[in-house]
Amino acid sequence: MKFFILRIWDVLRAWTLKWAHSPHMAAALFFIALIEASFFPIPPDILMVAILLINAERWWFYAGLTAIGSVFGAMLGYAIGLVFYEFAGRYIINVYGLQGAVNAIALKYSKHVFLTVFTGAFTPIPFKVITIAAGLFKVSFWQMVFAAIVGRSMRYFIVAFAVRVFGKKINHLVVKYFNIISILFVALLVGGFLVLKYFLR
Repeated sequence: MKFFILRIWDVLRAWTLKWAHSPHMAAALFFIALIEASFFPIPPDILMVAILLINAERWWFYAGLTAIGSVFGAMLGYAIGLVFYEFAGRYIINVYGLQGAVNAIALKYSKHVFLTVFTGAFTPIPFKVITIAAGLFKVSFWQMVFAAIVGRSMRYFIVAFAVRVFGKKINHLVVKYFNIISILFVALLVGGFLVLKYFLR
């Protein structure tokens, strides 16, 4: 089991460093942000941070690119829920084991669309479930988009600015303790799923 976990960290590290040093890193970051908001499990934060540790001067560009990709991903998630739920949306929800959470999200949407989407956009709560549910329950598309813009922009610009300010001081620590940071990152990701699954019912 320990070997399996360490292998996951090694793969994650190799994948991150590969794209962070790739000439196509901007396209990769945009694509990961897009698919994460609609079905992919791994948030783009880890790749964005790796890129910024190499090129922190353009923190605003990469933060904006990630936010734009994620907003387009939110639109894709909305379309999946609205048009392709039986074909793809239900499968995505089932893969993450969040069938029960969808009804709770419906209740949240009935009370406040903006706050529900903003919470999913800004926090580790899996955003893809929020966007798919938005389409499924036919909430206001433009409210969803506006909340996604605000939430995702705040999240990525805060992270990017922090890396810009503290990047040089933490760069060697990130490289040295990448495995530990990865474990904490995955724990945060899993925690987001657990919050959605058990505490929002």
